[in-house]
Amino acid sequence: MTTPHPDEFHGVILDSINDGVFTVDQDWKITSFNRAAERITGVKRREALGRPCCEVFRASICEASCALRETLATGRPVVNKAIYVLGVKGQRIPISISTAVFKDRRGNVIGGVETFRDLSLVEDLRKEIEGKDRFADIVGRSTAIRQVFQLLPLLADSESTVLIEGASGTGKELFARAIHSLSRRKERPFVAINCGALPDTLLESELFGYKAGAFTDARRDKPGRFALAEGGTVFLDEIGDISPAMQTRLLRVLQERVYEPLGSVQPVATDVRVLAATHQDLAGLVQAGKFREDLFYRIHVVRLELPRLCERREDIPLLIERFIAKFNRLQGKDVAGVADDVLARLMEYDFPGNVRELENIIEHAFVLCRGGLIQLSHLPPQLRGPAETGSLLELSGLTLAATEQWLIRDALSRHHGNRTAAAKQLGIDPSTLHRKIKSLGIDVPSPKSRKRRGRGS
Repeated sequence: MTTPHPDEFHGVILDSINDGVFTVDQDWKITSFNRAAERITGVKRREALGRPCCEVFRASICEASCALRETLATGRPVVNKAIYVLGVKGQRIPISISTAVFKDRRGNVIGGVETFRDLSLVEDLRKEIEGKDRFADIVGRSTAIRQVFQLLPLLADSESTVLIEGASGTGKELFARAIHSLSRRKERPFVAINCGALPDTLLESELFGYKAGAFTDARRDKPGRFALAEGGTVFLDEIGDISPAMQTRLLRVLQERVYEPLGSVQPVATDVRVLAATHQDLAGLVQAGKFREDLFYRIHVVRLELPRLCERREDIPLLIERFIAKFNRLQGKDVAGVADDVLARLMEYDFPGNVRELENIIEHAFVLCRGGLIQLSHLPPQLRGPAETGSLLELSGLTLAATEQWLIRDALSRHHGNRTAAAKQLGIDPSTLHRKIKSLGIDVPSPKSRKRRGRGS
């Protein structure tokens, strides 16, 4: 029996490994490519050898933040970084990668080595599990949200008016849409209106429509939301904000199933199901004489109370995954998830703005995170902790755009207008910083003026 050549022996070992392995030389050309790498990428070894690794892998990080390049530049390995690569058919393949410096027997650096593991099965299992934690477009696994899930089919099967109560940001419209989509009316329109956003005159015309000549600018008939939703569902959000006069008009619709468009004397019959929502205590408003008791009982046939996010903390990781997937799709990014300390911070936060606030936090992080994992430095200032916020606590309550503008100005100030250094602090590409400076109208001192200020003039 002949002893195999060392190179052949190493090749046998590499091919027996279940993880993909490849090496590159100092010109970034692939020098070895094992069997698992062939299986995961769909690229044959003979096609990969001698080609630049970026042509073979087309990974989500190749252009901006190549892990192997970082390792060769710093000497520090990268361990289990989640990314995507494009397969030969253009499909996105989730993998985790680890990198290290590749040295010869004398310890000289001759290139780099990268191992990668196919996460497709893990991803499929995650989606399967996620499917069990999803009802319509709502995700959750907590006891509080599962109790709501159990009620939704029963509410959908009924024609009764439902009052959805919950704090701002708990997703009242999302639950209303779920009820409609499960009901016999699902093929007909779902029409929503925020009653608290309009004054009485506009709200009446929006709900019931108007006839030509009803007022100066009414040149032709306009159907209202009840007409547009005929046969379907009307969702009246923030119903607790409507005036007593509007309450009276709405009561007639619910009692008699008829309404009169503005400028008309002929009642119009309507066949719609009404779902209502409020963040207020309607029973308390009735006691205070601010809401009609008869209307309250009309819309309070069935009550659905939504839990606050702090009452369903088990759902926070699921919601984070959902929002990351959403913003990856919308912004064309490949953010893999959140770092452990970020998840810990979000799990302990009370979320006064509930699910909507969590979504805004993830959107804010996407502004600053180019890819990989969302870090604490990418979160809004009030969530970074005392050590990192300092004076940034004053940003609490600002809009996302205003916060972003403040952060960019602060970074430019810290680095005396040096855009490259400011971009590095913010964790974004200099070209991205340039675009944001332009879009946000931020004035950056010219190098000459910075030099004069540095001399004390």
